[in-house]
Amino acid sequence: MPHVTIEYSSNLDTVIDMAAFCKGVKRAMMQSGLFELGAVRVRALRCESFAIADELAQNAFLDVSVRIGTGRSLGEKKKLGENLFTEMSDALAKQFAWPHFALSLEIREIDSELSWKKNSMHARLRGK
Repeated sequence: MPHVTIEYSSNLDTVIDMAAFCKGVKRAMMQSGLFELGAVRVRALRCESFAIADELAQNAFLDVSVRIGTGRSLGEKKKLGENLFTEMSDALAKQFAWPHFALSLEIREIDSELSWKKNSMHARLRGK
């Protein structure tokens, strides 16, 4: 954990370097001090079909879902969310100057009793 899933409208392909954006989100996750390096996963999913607001072709969105394991305080989760949202908002400043853009972020906890994981990266990364 955590898993960060970024869904974005395909009309952002030409205005956002999504690989660089994902790396920035990962850096912000690591700077929180809440997660191990081998645990953080950030991925972006391009949405070809979408309908937003008044359905103008220029309308665009970027929706970020952060799923984390339990055990962190409300304060830690809020600080994480605020820092991530600031990092993302700064990176997307050009899009906010455009009256057709929406950004959203949600942090959710995963119930450990209903989550199964197997990760061979932890042993390698912890050995450094």
